[in-house]
Amino acid sequence: MKKLLIGLAFSVVTLISAQKNDIQYYIDKAPFKFGAMVLPNIPEKDYNFKDFGGVADGKTLNTKAFEKAITTISANGGGRLIVPAGTWLTGPIELKSKIDFHVEEGAIVQFSSDIKQFPMRETSSGKFEVTAPIWGNNLKDVSFTGKGIFDGAGEAWRPVKKFKTTDAQWKELLAKKGSTLSDDGKIWWPSESAKNGEQLAKVITKTPNATIDMYQQLHHFLRPMMFTLSKVTNLLIDGPTFRNSPKFVINPKQITNLVIRNTTVYNPKWAQNGDGIDISASKNVIIYNTKVNAGDDGICMKSSGTPKNGEANLQNVIIAECTVGEGHGGFVIGSNTDGGMKNIFVSNCTFDGTDIGIRVKSNSGRGGDVSQIFIDNIEMKNIVKSAIFFDTFYADAPVGSTKESEEAQHSGDKVPYFHDFYVSNINCSSAETAFSFSGLPEKLIENLYFKNVNITSKKGIVGKNANNIIFENVKINNSTDYKIDSNLKKAIVVK
Repeated sequence: MKKLLIGLAFSVVTLISAQKNDIQYYIDKAPFKFGAMVLPNIPEKDYNFKDFGGVADGKTLNTKAFEKAITTISANGGGRLIVPAGTWLTGPIELKSKIDFHVEEGAIVQFSSDIKQFPMRETSSGKFEVTAPIWGNNLKDVSFTGKGIFDGAGEAWRPVKKFKTTDAQWKELLAKKGSTLSDDGKIWWPSESAKNGEQLAKVITKTPNATIDMYQQLHHFLRPMMFTLSKVTNLLIDGPTFRNSPKFVINPKQITNLVIRNTTVYNPKWAQNGDGIDISASKNVIIYNTKVNAGDDGICMKSSGTPKNGEANLQNVIIAECTVGEGHGGFVIGSNTDGGMKNIFVSNCTFDGTDIGIRVKSNSGRGGDVSQIFIDNIEMKNIVKSAIFFDTFYADAPVGSTKESEEAQHSGDKVPYFHDFYVSNINCSSAETAFSFSGLPEKLIENLYFKNVNITSKKGIVGKNANNIIFENVKINNSTDYKIDSNLKKAIVVK
């Protein structure tokens, strides 16, 4: 019976490429009930940004003009804000309900490189953040459309590690006024205050009743995400390019009914913490026909908090026909998984040049239950490290020093549990390692099903602390040491 159930799971997710090219196709083929795709309902009334005093010379600051336009459209019941061709310099933009932010082809919404334009603000009692370039909370029916560009001026915010750059790029950074280097000369910082913030943050963020004045010292260090709409019902991103973010590019949080399609997301490979798309604690999500290049994770699933009524905070996700170039991972889960995840379907995607192809990671202290993940028809090329990677002992825990990070792995609090993954029809033309599994001894990674997988790699299967990993028609080619680690031999079942 178990063998029959495994076969049924795979048969549900096996897709025929000739039948794709339509979102509805993937909704129908998803191995869970997704329901109908829901798009924002916005009045068909157009407003031209120029009519609100917008100036497209790349020099005039349009922050007040955007605020006026959005406030006016909202007061009139909603509509489409048309941003014509030109370069529109601005500070942060706060969105409101019932608005389609439409950037026409040739339009660049250029966020200012002056960090003072993005003030610190209190987001909840005692919690302070830098105002994001694009933000909004508690909204309904919002969209971003058109073929224009949003540019986050990330170079004004981000530190850069020397080993990620060419000699020419490093020399260019050193020539920038006001910048400085870390004490060991290996990290370029855009300012002395950004550099000092790294140490100050370890004190200020742990100080009870810290004030906004204290957080001002961290202003240049605490980089904002570029796009951080939260608590939105019905959100659409269709067509624009989002590039050059201070940190993550697109990071929607607590969204119900989210569609990202026909979109380009770009951060350079040296962009520190420069994730492409990070979906946080949302339900009914579709990412379709979208291209991503990232300095960190490409398309990533995150889920923080406590599951409500036993239901995962992130669920019902379809990712199809997407391409991820440079980045730490093509499709990624974690590292925040404590809110739980289930029902994620990834299909017909290409990962070309990422460090890892499929990257699943978390650790004790921010882990939760992750299951019912279906990944099918994936093409991988030029993978730098592992093609497929599972890790619940993720060492990059944001808790301070290396010693603290190590201790956090065995805290016993919020232990990650990765199980019931169905991965099929995977082709990887080159990688360092085919499979890497690294679990915690107190909570094994288990019940992973791999079918029709073909990987060319130098190393075979490495890791520890896993159970019931089923391989059916799995091939590893050109591996110079194709062997299974001794502590994984009992976990791997080859059919």
